[in-house]
Amino acid sequence: MKFQFLFGSLLSQIKGRHWWVSILLWIALVAPAQASVILRIAIERNVNQVKVGSSTTATVKDGTGRTLGELPAMSSFYAQAVPGGVALDKWQSGLFWIEPTGKGFVYIGDRWFRGRTLVVATEKGVSAVNWVDTEEYLYSVIGGEMDAQWPQEALKAQAIAARTYALYEREKQRTNPIYDLGDSPDRWQIYKGVSSESPTTYTAVDATAGQVLTYQNRIILSVFHACSGGHTENVEDVWGSKEPYLRAVQDYDQNIKECNWVKTFSPTEISSRISGVGNVTDMIPEARSPFQSVKVLKIIGDRGTKVLQGEDVRTALRLKSTRFNVSKGTDGSFILQGLGYGHAIGMSQWGAYNLAQRGANYLQILGHYYQGVALTPIKAK
Repeated sequence: MKFQFLFGSLLSQIKGRHWWVSILLWIALVAPAQASVILRIAIERNVNQVKVGSSTTATVKDGTGRTLGELPAMSSFYAQAVPGGVALDKWQSGLFWIEPTGKGFVYIGDRWFRGRTLVVATEKGVSAVNWVDTEEYLYSVIGGEMDAQWPQEALKAQAIAARTYALYEREKQRTNPIYDLGDSPDRWQIYKGVSSESPTTYTAVDATAGQVLTYQNRIILSVFHACSGGHTENVEDVWGSKEPYLRAVQDYDQNIKECNWVKTFSPTEISSRISGVGNVTDMIPEARSPFQSVKVLKIIGDRGTKVLQGEDVRTALRLKSTRFNVSKGTDGSFILQGLGYGHAIGMSQWGAYNLAQRGANYLQILGHYYQGVALTPIKAK
């Protein structure tokens, strides 16, 4: 199904015990099951040791699939890096599988997850990877990326965007022998395990099961962000790439308090984050996108000048967005007043919220933020 015609004059058409034991039992009872593609999510990477366990008795296997023994339910163990592999309880191997019996959950670090656990030796220690069904992974991601109490149409749009993004990354990481994605938002999606699941995330995921966004029969890079501050950006103005479906569109998130921000820096603070410039004397936005995001920022100091471009502007100064104006305080400080939260490419989550509140369905939301795409059943190997 093509989306580009769906939005149009949309707005004119819209009217108007231990606590964790209880949670585990609740989730086991109410969560639906859905078979699909398996994802490998790195929960801990290249650490000296990681705590693992299972809510039910777990089978422990080595790399050949041979059963080594069992881990008792609701007990934790440290998997540790040792010369030549990993030590877990009384066993040592290059890798271990921890597979819960029944409908058990695995424990990695300090959180519970669905699926099973792979603990594998790496050059820098050990990594713990959660092998999990895509749909069950999404039960958690939707609650991590959006408030689970948001309108169902916004949650459904997020479910499709998140599923598409995960499978895009899975395809991109085919040469990675250990994992497809991590669990953090700085590069991937927020994945907290079962703690961020809820009946509303189950409903949104199940209602859209197996659906992904494609452009010319290929899964798209379905990135999203918290809010743009009134208008999203063309991808080439931020990352320099040229995905034809990531086009700038009007946004509907101007009323969001978190997306209107002010940040003040002393010259010393900027110098500590931008090396080689010395004491900062000026900050000059030298180039902007058509929608007023800063593409090039010149930072001038008494020891040199540094030019930041694209996303480096945001990450180097740890800003919410690159859409800001610069003024100077009487004390020599630099005052940045900005709009938006995130890279402003693709779907605005707060924009999706507002559109859903106004009556838009998830197809209309997705068709607005991702131009010319189609909704396609998963065809993954």
